[in-house]
Amino acid sequence: MTKKSKAAIAAGAIGSAAIAAALLYANKRKKQNEPTQPGPIPSNEPPETD
Repeated sequence: MTKKSKAAIAAGAIGSAAIAAALLYANKRKKQNEPTQPGPIPSNEPPETD
């Protein structure tokens, strides 16, 4: 193997790892922004609707 081919393989591995990390980060951020369900309505209180 030449120095150029070793460098190309290393660059490809680093690039792949960076893409994988970016995707994981994006999925984590997406889950944090999802709205959560409110809890159950307390008894004897009518639900407020629009």
